[in-house]
Amino acid sequence: MNESMNNRSKVMEEEREIICILCPNACVMDVRFDPEAKEIVAIAKNRCNKGKLYAAQEVFDPRRSVMTVVPIVSKRWKVTSVLTSAPVPKEKIFAVYDEIKKVRLQAPVEKGEVIIRNVCGTGADIIVTRTVRK
Repeated sequence: MNESMNNRSKVMEEEREIICILCPNACVMDVRFDPEAKEIVAIAKNRCNKGKLYAAQEVFDPRRSVMTVVPIVSKRWKVTSVLTSAPVPKEKIFAVYDEIKKVRLQAPVEKGEVIIRNVCGTGADIIVTRTVRK
């Protein structure tokens, strides 16, 4: 019975190849994980300990930073760049873009100025990344 339980748990495991982006090594890791238990079972080809942490994040809660431009009324610029203050859940990226599309700015704006707080309930703010004078 113990052997059949081991086989059963192995059937639930999944494998994925993940490229770690936390350091310049860009390790191409082989990751085996249990999606039900939300745990990494095995990891191979990582050159440092950061790989395991990155793999867990990427498998169970993938997040991305969102960068784009928004229209601005100014004498010099027609658009200015914006960025999320923190990575947002991957499944909310398009909703975040939809919220950003609603924004129209009027100069002046300061680098770091928050234009949308807690965008789509992600905990991340949308911030201006360039100072634009009138």
